[in-house]
Amino acid sequence: MMNTQNSYRTSFIFMILLLIGVFIFNISLGSVSIPFKEIIATIFGSDVLKESSQIIILNYRLPKAITAILVGSGLSISGLLMQTLFRNPLAGPFVLGISSGASLGVAILILGTSIFSGLAISIVSNFSMAIAASSGALLVMSAVMLLANRIRNTMSILIIGLMFGSLTSAVISVLAYFSEPEQLQQFIFWGFGSLGNLSWNELSIFAFIYLIGISLLGFILKPLNSLLIGENYAKSMGVNIKLIRNIILLTTSLLTGVITAFSGPIAFVGLAVPHIARLFFNSSNHKILLPSAAIIGAILMLLADTIAQLPTSEYTLPINAITSLFGAPIVIWLLIRKRNIYL
Repeated sequence: MMNTQNSYRTSFIFMILLLIGVFIFNISLGSVSIPFKEIIATIFGSDVLKESSQIIILNYRLPKAITAILVGSGLSISGLLMQTLFRNPLAGPFVLGISSGASLGVAILILGTSIFSGLAISIVSNFSMAIAASSGALLVMSAVMLLANRIRNTMSILIIGLMFGSLTSAVISVLAYFSEPEQLQQFIFWGFGSLGNLSWNELSIFAFIYLIGISLLGFILKPLNSLLIGENYAKSMGVNIKLIRNIILLTTSLLTGVITAFSGPIAFVGLAVPHIARLFFNSSNHKILLPSAAIIGAILMLLADTIAQLPTSEYTLPINAITSLFGAPIVIWLLIRKRNIYL
């Protein structure tokens, strides 16, 4: 037992050091070459030789790297919670339809205004899209939470979430069919996902809602392991299933909603990272899995962003394409090596 705890401790120290290294590496790369000394000096608040380097790091690269950490960790935690609640290895943070609701809000803002008034481009900005996405996510979240209190079967909630996703996708398709090419292109670009569009004010709002969602984990950390065996077993252990389920849904909705609102619908991470954490630690204990999934998700998003920004180039690839293109082979390789998957 002691050897196992020491092994976990060593692994966590290694992952934290790796996260710090990848974080600095991510900031150091870009279309403009900046010496490593200036990067470290800027991060720790020291004076740098070039003011332009300080502006690039503080206003562009640092917010983007922090956004990647929040997005990767938030989606990974949400995916782990959904897989535990539904006891389904294919469940992810978007199964509740929250992301689809956020996409519907943005679609109404970008595509709907061009259909009904022709004023689309003039009112669309990063902040207005975040508000629209948050409103759509909040609407679907409220509906799911309301129905969850009336339904005892957890799997029925999963089906309802999928139906909400199908319904919102249908509305988006109708809006896209009647929209102008310029607005349709703008909506498609938003759907690619992006980490580099946030100002410090927007990032502060993002981080505040993210911390609210993370703080709720303190209320459900102990009962999560009992849910893996089944709801009947959890009830026999004195777990309030309805309360725990509502907290899990609220936590996932807050994290998924705010991430989609500010960064777009980023796929794959929430589905794959929990499995990577289980395979890496060979454990189903959520006291181990939750922090490990958060750290691994943050590392993978930083690496994906590093690849997406094409170092020394002014072009940036869609982050969604990178997470799936490079992440899927890693998970396939891990599963083939371990030969099993479990919750």
